This record gives sequence, structure tokens and C-alpha cells, in this order.
Amino acid sequence: MAAVPTLAVFKLASCDGCQLTLLDCEDELLALAGRVRIAHFLEASSAVQPGPYDLSLVEGSITTPADAERIRAIRSASRRLVTIGACATAGGIQALRNFADVEEFRRTVYARPDYIDTLATSTPVSAHVDVDFELRGCPIDRRQLLEVVTAFLADRRPDVPDHSVCFECKRRGTVCVTVAHGTPCLGPVTHAGCGALCPAYGRGCYGCFGPSGSVNLPALIPVLQRDGLDDRDTERLLSTFNVAAFAAHDREPRP
Repeated sequence: MAAVPTLAVFKLASCDGCQLTLLDCEDELLALAGRVRIAHFLEASSAVQPGPYDLSLVEGSITTPADAERIRAIRSASRRLVTIGACATAGGIQALRNFADVEEFRRTVYARPDYIDTLATSTPVSAHVDVDFELRGCPIDRRQLLEVVTAFLADRRPDVPDHSVCFECKRRGTVCVTVAHGTPCLGPVTHAGCGALCPAYGRGCYGCFGPSGSVNLPALIPVLQRDGLDDRDTERLLSTFNVAAFAAHDREPRP
């Protein structure tokens, strides 16, 4: 009889929201638990079994030297490694430090900054080790998460589309908030996965799933400015959960 595959879930610098998405799967999680052995998942149980693991899910970005060392150990103990969420795939909102002086932050925030051992940047896991798949979102989508886990357990590539939120708006019959109402929206450059939730309620997309496979920010920025955003407002709209990812796509303007 073949051995039951092992699943491990790890956390680095993050808010735990993507791990909670896995726990929120409820009935689906019970079915999944019948097919795998959950060997490491501190959010759910203190029982920990040593690797190697068939599939490891990693939430969180690399922000300390200890993180960098730990992710190398996780990679060496994992047959497949999947990063989940904006922190693990793009550095997260904490990557705003990448554009500022982290030493100044440390002096300002902490009474004893000499006790704080941190890196100058917050970087995605893929900047440090090889990653088999990146699942985007802040937080991730439960349906996409289940697809990724079941796909890797079945030794196939996950079927997660790389198109933009605009496709999801069209599929659910949502009127374009930019065309109809002049509402600033990042949907044209944002990875699908949320089901176009915000536009369905008349709000512009704010990019929580990061850049889509095809990003044309130079074309979108004049539209955002036409709809009332100045350079500072545009910068703020792009500087949220996936700030470093948008920067990697030649984001403009950057003062």
C-alpha cells in the first residue's frame, strides 16, 4: 500500500489569514484530511511530525535572518513547496519598508532597537528558494487553495487562471465601475481569484491578488488620473498588499 502523502503548513512574517482560509474550508478540509496526513500545522494542532513532507504550504514573507535560514530548512524538507498569500508571493504590505529607511523605523518604534534583528527588506519566499507554485491573494481564495492542494497531491499542475479581475466581472455580469461610473479600479491589472467581489458592490478593485499575468500600468495610470486620482493618490492605491510586486512590474510613478 502506498504511503499516505504528508502536508505541512508553515508561517513566516504574516497575519495568519491565509492559514485561516485553509481552516475555513470546513467540510472540504475534512475530506482532504482523509486523503493526507497533516504532519505540521501549528495553527490547527500542536502535534508536529518531522519531515520530509510531500507538500508544504508557506505563508509569510522573509523579514529577518532567522526567516531566511528557516525557509531554506523548509525547502530542503519539502518535495513540493507552495507559497500562499501576498506576503509569501510578493513580500506583503510590510514590503513598504523596501522603499524607506528601515533603520529609521527601528529607532523610532522600539525603545531598544539594538534588540531587533531585522532585514532591510521584506521579500517573497521565491527570492530565497525555489518555489513550485505561488497562490496569490490577501487572503487567498479557498477554492483556489483546494485546487492547488489536490492538484499537487495528484501530481498535476494546478488549474489556476492567470487572467485579470475584468474577466471575472464579465463572467458574473457586473457592470464595469470605471466605464459606467468613473470609479478608479485596479481590475485590469490584478490577478483573478476574488470573484470580482468589490466591483460587484460598486467599489473599484484595490489589487489584493497582485499583478495578473499581463500588466499594462502605463496604460492604466492615465485612466486612474482621468477618474480623479493625482500622482500621490495613484501611488497610494498601488502601495498596499502587493506593493513590491507592482514595483517589479515597472510601476509608475515612483517619486
